Amino acid sequence: MTTLAIDIGGTKIAAAVCDENDSIIQRWRVPTPMDADAINQHIAEVYREAVAAGHTDIEAIGISAAGNVSADRKTLTFSANIPAWINYDLSEHVGALIDHAVPVVVENDANCAGWGEYVHGAGQGSSNMVALTVGTGLGGAIVINGQLYRGSFGMAAELGHLPMVPDGDHCGCGLRGCAERYTSGTSLENFAKSAVRRRPQDAKRLMELCGGDISKLEGPMVSQAAQEGDVLGLYAFGKIGEWLGRTMAAVSAVLDPDLFVIGGGVVAVGDILLEPARYNYQRFLEGSAYRGHAKIVAATAGQDAGLIGAANLALR
Repeated sequence: MTTLAIDIGGTKIAAAVCDENDSIIQRWRVPTPMDADAINQHIAEVYREAVAAGHTDIEAIGISAAGNVSADRKTLTFSANIPAWINYDLSEHVGALIDHAVPVVVENDANCAGWGEYVHGAGQGSSNMVALTVGTGLGGAIVINGQLYRGSFGMAAELGHLPMVPDGDHCGCGLRGCAERYTSGTSLENFAKSAVRRRPQDAKRLMELCGGDISKLEGPMVSQAAQEGDVLGLYAFGKIGEWLGRTMAAVSAVLDPDLFVIGGGVVAVGDILLEPARYNYQRFLEGSAYRGHAKIVAATAGQDAGLIGAANLALR
């Protein structure tokens, strides 16, 4: 028994055939078109190639997609990346291209990555886990009593859009003050740029890395500077770590998880991010001195977490 997992990212579509243990046994990768029909054709073509390669025992296709997914795990109600994905039945469109040979299950990408961590990564052994993916935005996934929590309308775990700052920075979702405006790769760049403008006397290393043009300062440059001990790089990570801790404290007031798993490219710096996050989680946690604290750890499933999660969830 195998599963075909599809992870639709902003720049690439990654695909893999996974065995019954969710181990990847064959991969594909193509650029992501911005046209919905072209995406459907890519997925159908990968399925046909997988069958032609001998994977005739595919039981289901699991699709990880960036967007809001309905509770029936078929329809994308909204996506910021693909304009056509508004109340768009991705399951039906892909299924029609493969003559409905196997079920097509659609999941939110952060849910897939979080579930991948739960079943095969840092979340193993937890009863109640929250995964946070610190990327361009802030993604979330919630596991309660060993089950992925989707909510009544499939909209649970949009933790990047917790309203953290009244009348704060504008968010791409249309609201203001959302958590991801202060905890994300984008906010890391913004904090670093702001620090450079305020403290030019301390900005030598960051300015070297961006070639003297602050508009070209990017997250990986800030990460490199912080790992070298640069004071402004460390400051920027301290700020997003602070807001990550605040966000986890807010989540704990509702869910009381035993574990937070932090993923995304920004987490490559390790404790440079996680230590301020842990400190501020305890600082803003209600009744902090009189209650148990969740563990806060880095994700371990790597870049395949979304594929692994999509494969596993497609059969559940």
